[in-house]
Amino acid sequence: MRVVLAGGGTAGHIEPALALADALRHLDGSVGITCVGTERGLETRLVPARGYELELVPAVPLPRAITPSLLTVPGRLAGAINATAAILDRVKADVLVGFGGYVATPAYLAAKRRGVPIVVHEANPRPGLANRLGARLTDHVFSGFPDAALPKAEFIGTPLRRDIVTLDRLSTGDKARSWFGLENDRPTLLVFGGSQGARSINEAALAAAPVLRRAGVQVLHVLGPKNTVEREPPPGDPQYVLLPYIDRMDLAYAAADLALCRSGALTCAELTAVGLPAAYVPLPYGNGEQRINAERITAGGGGLMADDAELSPEWIIHNVLPVLHDPERVAVMSEAASRLGRKDADIMLARKVLEIAR
Repeated sequence: MRVVLAGGGTAGHIEPALALADALRHLDGSVGITCVGTERGLETRLVPARGYELELVPAVPLPRAITPSLLTVPGRLAGAINATAAILDRVKADVLVGFGGYVATPAYLAAKRRGVPIVVHEANPRPGLANRLGARLTDHVFSGFPDAALPKAEFIGTPLRRDIVTLDRLSTGDKARSWFGLENDRPTLLVFGGSQGARSINEAALAAAPVLRRAGVQVLHVLGPKNTVEREPPPGDPQYVLLPYIDRMDLAYAAADLALCRSGALTCAELTAVGLPAAYVPLPYGNGEQRINAERITAGGGGLMADDAELSPEWIIHNVLPVLHDPERVAVMSEAASRLGRKDADIMLARKVLEIAR
């Protein structure tokens, strides 16, 4: 059996695809898996690192407005569809699973042309153009959000890596803090902005660093691989650990008492799965799905939320710091976040895919 996975660009598309790939191999070691992506996305690094075959097709971003570039889309899209169809033919695909992103549109159309069954997974409450198209071509539609705006979508959650869903934060906490050079007996704030980082979060957290330190809070801050800072916090105690990127987010989650972060679908799915409360700062662009993601968690008691324009060092000091100094409140928020988490979406989706492919 051969399964082709189409999802690229950001970790929010790629990680669920790779989690499904792992689950498929866990259930049936004979399954052949091919990932399809473009040379623009993180898939060129993440997919080979996880040991899966990656095939690249041309990226065809669709303009959000009527511009001259719109005239070039049909020709470029036809080329990407042909390239994807050739991959489906070569690997003798039994099913195509799409997760959105640039590569998903030509993948869905190529699978439809070749008569290959299509499965769509949408992690966000408001699907993008690719998955809206894919959902029209199949009855097999699954979502990571309870009220995703896709017809026929069955809510199963977002597939996550096993090292995330099996994480026991309490038993791993001391080891995780030691891993990053942090102390075991201090309140710990994890700061990150998704796979690419977030400048507004970086700047606000760094500006709040002196007050956080004086209050006895240590910080694990992931800048994002393309972000730099003009001035790093000077060495001292409590520690302020600044890193460009972390491959072991499971340990970062275990080390923390609270996170300050964006509210992308993958981030929210991981934090609720591990029961880590957070102060969410939704991305102020796009179609508003990050705010919807955060609202669901904050309404359930599992986090705080600030608008990007509202975020400042003062907001962190007046809202995040009091939580870190209240272990009982942290515990209550952690339990509330856990109640919203789903840990079995990878296995559930893998079983569905195997059933459809057969």
